[in-house]
Formats: sequence, structure tokens, C-alpha cells
Amino acid sequence: MAFKEAARKASPVLLEPIMDVEVTSPADYLGSVMGDLNSRRGIIQHQEDGHGGVKIIRAEVPLANMFGYSTSLRSATQGRATYTMEFKKYSPVPISVAETVLKKAS
Repeated sequence: MAFKEAARKASPVLLEPIMDVEVTSPADYLGSVMGDLNSRRGIIQHQEDGHGGVKIIRAEVPLANMFGYSTSLRSATQGRATYTMEFKKYSPVPISVAETVLKKAS
């Protein structure tokens, strides 16, 4: 009971893993790729031109929203885009998402 009381008074914050995502896509599909990343709560960090008319997009996206991204990317670009993903940091979960998670847990 003491631990529960201390946890309530400490104002804990729920954290989620944020991934560094790099997508390489033909320029024709740039809008679809960026729209999909934004719909997954992604934050576009950088965009640059690659060799052969491709665009390279770097974004930070929560890991929970990256499940199924491979299929989505293939569908949006007719299989012409690729991506890599690696862990970058932990970040506080938005309040609306945290409330949903806490409701499911209790």
C-alpha cells in the first residue's frame, strides 16, 4: 500500500519507444509515404534527394504505430520503397494515448 501511495504522489509518466525510420522511395510516391508516416504519429525530421530520382525521408515514429508498416509501404508504392528502423529514444506518451492504455490495463 505504501508503494501505491508513493507512486500516485510521484506523478509517473508513461514512456514509449521512438524509432528512427528512414524511407527510400521514388519521388512519385512521396506524398503517400509522408501521409502514412504522419498518420502513425510520425514526425518528419529530414527529406533529401537520393541517386536515381529517389527521395530519402527520415522520421521519428512510435514503435507501437510501426506494426504493419512494411505491408502499408509496399501497397502505397507498388513495392518500390524500402525502409530501415532503429531505436532512438523513449518519449512521454500523449495524454490521450496514455488514458487509453491505462483503461485497458485496469
